Amino acid sequence: MSVVKSIELVVPREVYLSGSEVDGQVVLSLHSTLINPLVKVELIGRGYLEWMEEGNANRDYSQASSCVNREDYVHKTKTFDIQGNWLDPGIHTFSFNFILPPSIPSTFTSRFGRICYFLQAICATRELILAKQKKYLLVQGTSVYSQDTIESEYPLVVEVEKQLTHSCCFRSAPITVRISLCKNIFRPGDNVSFTTEITNQTGKSIKKVVFILHSIVLYKGFNLRAERRTLEERSDLLRLESHLEAGSCVDTKIHSTLLLPKVMLVTSNRKSNDIMDVGYDLTGTIYFPCMSSVEARIPIVIRNEAADPKG
Repeated sequence: MSVVKSIELVVPREVYLSGSEVDGQVVLSLHSTLINPLVKVELIGRGYLEWMEEGNANRDYSQASSCVNREDYVHKTKTFDIQGNWLDPGIHTFSFNFILPPSIPSTFTSRFGRICYFLQAICATRELILAKQKKYLLVQGTSVYSQDTIESEYPLVVEVEKQLTHSCCFRSAPITVRISLCKNIFRPGDNVSFTTEITNQTGKSIKKVVFILHSIVLYKGFNLRAERRTLEERSDLLRLESHLEAGSCVDTKIHSTLLLPKVMLVTSNRKSNDIMDVGYDLTGTIYFPCMSSVEARIPIVIRNEAADPKG
């Protein structure tokens, strides 16, 4: 039977801001006396990208090559002092405190990349590791500003007009879609409230209206020949669908709200040197039966202020 009954990491918060404190406890339970113990906790943060890229596209054969990149954001260790160099049977509690770096990105996971932060508690002797536990943390990154960054804290309106042609004849008619935001700068966890106005002169009823908040991530890696490569991924982050019962030739107004996740990558500035850049936009798409759709797109900025290290 192992000397260590259990080892546990206890942290008080659900989400941590970059630049803030991570405090907690390592709770160690022992079956019997432990001589020459080593008890420590590590705070580790890493980012890693990988995707496959086709090579020799202009030849009769192609060979996929791997594109990768990685970044180490934090690695700190706290080794606890143990009086007498031994521990009695029972429960022992060790408190720790780390400060996250101020400019690290948010926790993130996708098909091609991952940014993760975790605590790792270890109990060992001079010869071997007796117990280990890992606990992942949700970290919200903060924004980095540059003088050429253009953002809006004022109402923002995007309007799109399109001539739609009926499938049964050559007649066309206009439809206008207007999306209005009271602002386009938001923080993670905010409500994004917006209004959509549709002027429909097509003579056809609208089937449905779909709103999607997209994330646009540009991954930056290197192939086996150390050549720089990029890959853009556009993903649906949030989706909201409205089915309308209005008539065919009417003005329609839709009020909608999307709740942002508590942890998001912030919008990248133009001088970002990270392993990935990120942006967001909100689209509203109008669907008609047996006709083409109409889409309006409006940019969204996700920004988060720097944390007080004591907060």
